Amino acid sequence: MPRSPRTVPSWALLLRLLALLRPPGLGEACSCAPAHPQQHFCHSALAIRAKIASEKVVPASADPTDTQKMIRYEIKQIKMFKGFEKVKDVQYIYTPFDSTLCGVKLEANSQKQYLLTGQVLNDGKVFIHLCNYIEPWEDLSFLQRESLNHHYHLNCGCQVRECPFPRSFAGGEGS
Repeated sequence: MPRSPRTVPSWALLLRLLALLRPPGLGEACSCAPAHPQQHFCHSALAIRAKIASEKVVPASADPTDTQKMIRYEIKQIKMFKGFEKVKDVQYIYTPFDSTLCGVKLEANSQKQYLLTGQVLNDGKVFIHLCNYIEPWEDLSFLQRESLNHHYHLNCGCQVRECPFPRSFAGGEGS
């Protein structure tokens, strides 16, 4: 039996309806592969130390039919480690509003400082998400802080690998 042109759109409509009716949380998740801080640094277009001055929910695009929202964080940039050629001074960073789309929740109006890595979009906006390296500055070790200044950018050609075995099983003393 040949399909009528109306059959395909009705199936598409049914699939969209079923997607809307599925239980919340089912199939909705943001997952990121684990990576070493140097890998995050090297794969990012930008790395800065900043404080979050404020946050505002804004439309994701100028299209009035687009219902997606973004969080626009106004930041005070303290130091730039990477991204000089893309942007001079970062005033705002953007992230998806919804955590299932990997949106990042940061503390605004506090003294907390963050290491933020992310991408610079074609329009010059800085975009971050949960798969970027985003850490409170106080949680970084001395070695990580030093590496941001001196080592990470020099060694982006290196591939950092995690050891699959604890050191005691990887050929150390007594084995």
